[in-house]
Amino acid sequence: MKKHICVMGMMLGLVACNSVTYIPESMDTKQTVFAVRGGYGMRRSIKEVLRAHGYDVVVGKALELGGDESFDYEKFELPRDVKYAVRVSERREWFNPFWCPLNGFWWWNFNVSIAEQDTGRELMTWRGRGCANSSVRKMDKILSEMERRNDSK
Repeated sequence: MKKHICVMGMMLGLVACNSVTYIPESMDTKQTVFAVRGGYGMRRSIKEVLRAHGYDVVVGKALELGGDESFDYEKFELPRDVKYAVRVSERREWFNPFWCPLNGFWWWNFNVSIAEQDTGRELMTWRGRGCANSSVRKMDKILSEMERRNDSK
């Protein structure tokens, strides 16, 4: 009986790995999105999902090239037509053959924020962790719900 309770507790713990808040129908796929440079895990995948949804994704023109790996918005010149800014911060990903064998093999731990540039309003925040492929599928579903259904808004 104790084994069943432990297994159920572990499964519930995995289900509660994500905390997402977003505003439905708040984004327009015809707009430009600024995303921080880089191709690591979730940072790369979120740009691919945005492009697949029809957004024009730009990384901005570098104003300052430093020796550190942390890129801030202040260090880049954003094009004037940028409507949304995406910020992704990731903690170390690790190979997880136990939980993720058919789901991307990599376990991600990340934060994602999407903000509207002209109003400063944050449209989505996501504190998540999970297998690579399932995290990308969740992002795809969230973006679909955030996209405007018609041009009247």
